[in-house]
Amino acid sequence: MSGDATKSLGKGSPPPGPVPEGVIRLYSMRFCPFAERTRLVLKAKGIRHEIININLKNKPDWFFKKNPLGLVPVLEDSKGQVVYESVITCEYLDEVYPGKKLWPEDPYEKARQKMIFEVFTTIPPLSSSYTRKHKTEDCSGLKENLRKEFSKLEEILANKKTTFFGGSSVSMTDYLIWPWFERLEGLELTDCLDHTPKLKLWMAAMKKDPTAAALLLNVNHQRHFLELYLKNSHEACDYGL
Repeated sequence: MSGDATKSLGKGSPPPGPVPEGVIRLYSMRFCPFAERTRLVLKAKGIRHEIININLKNKPDWFFKKNPLGLVPVLEDSKGQVVYESVITCEYLDEVYPGKKLWPEDPYEKARQKMIFEVFTTIPPLSSSYTRKHKTEDCSGLKENLRKEFSKLEEILANKKTTFFGGSSVSMTDYLIWPWFERLEGLELTDCLDHTPKLKLWMAAMKKDPTAAALLLNVNHQRHFLELYLKNSHEACDYGL
């Protein structure tokens, strides 16, 4: 792996050269939870890769040829094949590369895992709204909505009677939702978990997972990044380097 802690490429920067044979390239941004999903899967499966960080506040023109939406994550292989959107990139890596499968092989169990993930999908928009507004507006309603959504995940863990959403070990579902829970401390939202003991135990277990532990965010860096990002600073994406 290379490039995870390198400065981002912005407008005016030349495009990187071809992807080396036997390596897959990830276009990422160090603080992006969506890109972290893909980084977690790359790490968990031991896939040889390199990382090119993109300045999302000052995107290079050539990046839109990789993804017309201008978003990370984006995967590119040595054949020039490109895959983007976080869940799609994670599923692609799990299907194409050997080793431990993060989705269950059984179609029904895989469907069950995806249904759990669908319950989670209401949380990123709420978290994003809170991130944008909590310094200037009353966000008590948003926090209450987050508590309600966390309660749904708490109920799932209680019914499953397992540590992880995938069962006794970490699965794709756990990696897909983890980046948002990892960021709760930096957003000072951990009080929204006071009524969810099983979810808190899940978070503690995730922090001990070797893959998640290797990619843990520095909370102070996260907070300073957000301050700069919300001011549309071109320096935000490289904070701490």
